[in-house]
Amino acid sequence: MRLLSIILCTLLASGVAYAQDTPQQQADATVAVEALWSTANAAYSEGNFDKAITDYEKILAQDLHSAALYYNLANAYFKKGELGKALLYYNRASRIAPGDEDIRHNQEYAEKMTKDSIEKIPEFFLVTWIKQVRGTFSCSAWTVFSLVMLVLALTMALVYLLAQRMSLRKVGFYTMAAAALLFVVTTVFAISERNVLTKRSEAIVMSSAASVKSSPDRSSTELFVLHEGTKVTIGETTDGWAEVRIADGRKGWIEDKRIERI
Repeated sequence: MRLLSIILCTLLASGVAYAQDTPQQQADATVAVEALWSTANAAYSEGNFDKAITDYEKILAQDLHSAALYYNLANAYFKKGELGKALLYYNRASRIAPGDEDIRHNQEYAEKMTKDSIEKIPEFFLVTWIKQVRGTFSCSAWTVFSLVMLVLALTMALVYLLAQRMSLRKVGFYTMAAAALLFVVTTVFAISERNVLTKRSEAIVMSSAASVKSSPDRSSTELFVLHEGTKVTIGETTDGWAEVRIADGRKGWIEDKRIERI
């Protein structure tokens, strides 16, 4: 399945240009990706994590992305002890496949290895529950669900308008109402998941230690220090600095080169 997702990603990412290639060129491109994927996996199995990372990143360099690719790359970095890179790619993988238990388990395990122990601000239980439900599926899956609900709602609307029997009209009306409501909910979830993927408002600290300042200036007051692997939310950016917020609500400015956006 993971190999299949890489090949599928190859076909999708290449777009119109790929469609204009000859069948032989298409076949060669697919074989090349398969070869890189196989050699990277073999290197990982042999404990040669540098080789595995190099080959996985060659696939990324072709502008090909998938949860499986990010997941394997994260595992390789974790084995090398590069916690920041590992968490960066675990987070990227979980954004594409939020329901994948393997990704979630490894990400949570890696997060426990970070030095910063940050107590999260308590969240209203309903908000937490909605986020958990929304994160069950990817943006693409929610989009498919919303389209199915739209078709169902329109079909039931026709049943309600055209049916002669009152019982059928009632079924059509109530089913239409339920499908319309689900269409709105799933559409909102799809848009939310897409915003998470495209806005890149979160980042991982990549430096072993990074000072968070009161203003975007090295001479300003140091508020606190963050360590490799800690996740931050990005606000404003200016002149090589980014305003960041951590889970306990504290904010400050950090040099942009110290973090990498998810």
